[in-house]
Amino acid sequence: MKAIVIGTGYVGLVTGACLAEVGTQVVCVDVNAEKINNLQNGILPIYEPGLEEIVTRNYNNGRLSFSTNLAEVIPGADIAFIAVGTPPGEDGSADLQYVLQVAKEIGTHMTDYLVVVTKSTVPVGTAVKVNREIKQAMLDRGALLDYDVASNPEFLKEGAAVQDFLKPDRIVCGVNTDRAKEVLERLYHPFLLNGRPIIFMDIASAEMTKYAANAMLATKISFINDIANLCELVGADVNKVRKGIGSDARIGNSFIYPGIGYGGSCFPKDVKALVRTGMEYGHGLRILEAVEAVNNDQKKVLFHKISKHFDGMLKDKTFAVWGLSFKPGTDDMREASSLVLIEALLEAGAKVRVFDPVAAHEAKKTLGESVTWATDLYDAAEGADAVLLVTEWNEFRLPDWTRIKQIVKTPVVFDGRNIYDNTYLEKNGFICYSIGISQPAVSVLSRS
Repeated sequence: MKAIVIGTGYVGLVTGACLAEVGTQVVCVDVNAEKINNLQNGILPIYEPGLEEIVTRNYNNGRLSFSTNLAEVIPGADIAFIAVGTPPGEDGSADLQYVLQVAKEIGTHMTDYLVVVTKSTVPVGTAVKVNREIKQAMLDRGALLDYDVASNPEFLKEGAAVQDFLKPDRIVCGVNTDRAKEVLERLYHPFLLNGRPIIFMDIASAEMTKYAANAMLATKISFINDIANLCELVGADVNKVRKGIGSDARIGNSFIYPGIGYGGSCFPKDVKALVRTGMEYGHGLRILEAVEAVNNDQKKVLFHKISKHFDGMLKDKTFAVWGLSFKPGTDDMREASSLVLIEALLEAGAKVRVFDPVAAHEAKKTLGESVTWATDLYDAAEGADAVLLVTEWNEFRLPDWTRIKQIVKTPVVFDGRNIYDNTYLEKNGFICYSIGISQPAVSVLSRS
């Protein structure tokens, strides 16, 4: 089979590389000539564990290629995936201009039967608009070619996207013809050998499934964060509460880890878009409105703890920030909680030293020279009034606390992801603040 993947961002590049990995002939297309040139030279636009290896292997083997010319590569294709960006508009709705532009180009250049699949995250009704663009483009050139439009949402976790694609929990496909179903069944057959299902449904339901899945996961995160904040007030330990409720099979342990809010390219955008869709149909999604509000507030929780500890006197204090990306395993800085925290610290007159093992190059696009860029976690902690754990990269999990205590100005740790043993740190002379655990009733100002 020959597949065209239009868009070489996170979704498109993972999709193209993983399809090539099982023997599909894949061409990834992008209008950004620099990005395509970099890919042809082994330079990836994103960091994702395992992705560079399979891109390089399949490019060298000739199963994966890159192009800026859709008209040149589309002949002979069985399927074309639209995997371009759908950034949120000012009102929270998904911006479909790039999706529809690609649909028009497909209709202009396709030469034979083709299944056109929306892989981008798009609101319900997008397939109808895609179909309209393809049909109009064909009419404009006097063509009467057969084609189908389908929906195939992705369920990839950043940091584990390659494994998620190669060994999926499920594959969801929205189709309206048997012919389109047969093409997708043939394409995905190699990925179903682990016994996981491919679920076919109507296109509108497939489009809704993506948003509903992300909204549910975001809801679990905001729920446990709300409970964590209440735990602090009543003297409970959210880590124990989490274990107590997570053992219930109806709830489960996934996505009930308290922290300082969710970020990334999916949850914030998709929750906003689904809320907006509800508004367009006169149906207020009150739970999701609350999910978003809780998350926005949660991103400020660590700053409030810091401000309270230092009695509001943050001017000229130095803070070490460990981790910048919205989660470990990625360099994605979109909607990252670290940006909210750092902005608040800088506005309060504090000095910030930051370290992230992967995301520094992306973070510099936003933070520039407003912070000091450390070479490692110890360099960041040098002379700091407090250490702030923001992203739980593995190398932050077991630092040399003896060394940390020797180089910081005051031994204070703000654990935004609840990865540290408070009892151990307190026994070793640290004051440790976590999420959802009653905090020390002490305020210790920095030594001069």
